[in-house]
Amino acid sequence: MDDQAETVLLRLLRGTGPDGLAAMRPGPEHPILALRRTETRQVTADAGFVAFEDPSNQERSIWRNRVRHELLPLCSDIACRDVVPLLSRLAELAAQDTEALGALVSDLDPTDARAVAKAPEPIARRALREWIRGEGPYPPDLAGVDRVLAVARGEVVAAQVAPSTTIRRTAGRLRVERPEPRG
Repeated sequence: MDDQAETVLLRLLRGTGPDGLAAMRPGPEHPILALRRTETRQVTADAGFVAFEDPSNQERSIWRNRVRHELLPLCSDIACRDVVPLLSRLAELAAQDTEALGALVSDLDPTDARAVAKAPEPIARRALREWIRGEGPYPPDLAGVDRVLAVARGEVVAAQVAPSTTIRRTAGRLRVERPEPRG
């Protein structure tokens, strides 16, 4: 749970949106998100294991460590309560909202400029973001998605969303353009 809270704060500091607030999800990669760090240490000790403490966890030049050792304690001090459970709950609520919005987006064709332009902005943005994400290694930032939304609305005919990726509207359809490889 402590790692979850750190992840939420780190993503906030990086300017995340609702999906990023969902942070880590419970599952095989994160099986003990409900346990606090102290509880995890106790379970390990009760099982007869000695927990390995990575010395790099004390290195203050690493963002996560500064959040862990400085920001989280400061937030708890300001709030006069332990904020870790609050941040963990925020992650869970954001995950639920993300799933609900994802279900609404599934009915929208992100290449249909007219449908995208008519859709509520959160739905249109999410549909465009998922579509563009499928076209490259990283999801676009909000500014890139908004540039594509302007294309869908007919405000501009094309928008660059990555150094080598342009989205263009032609005959009411959005399409991805990439430069032809040389050679």
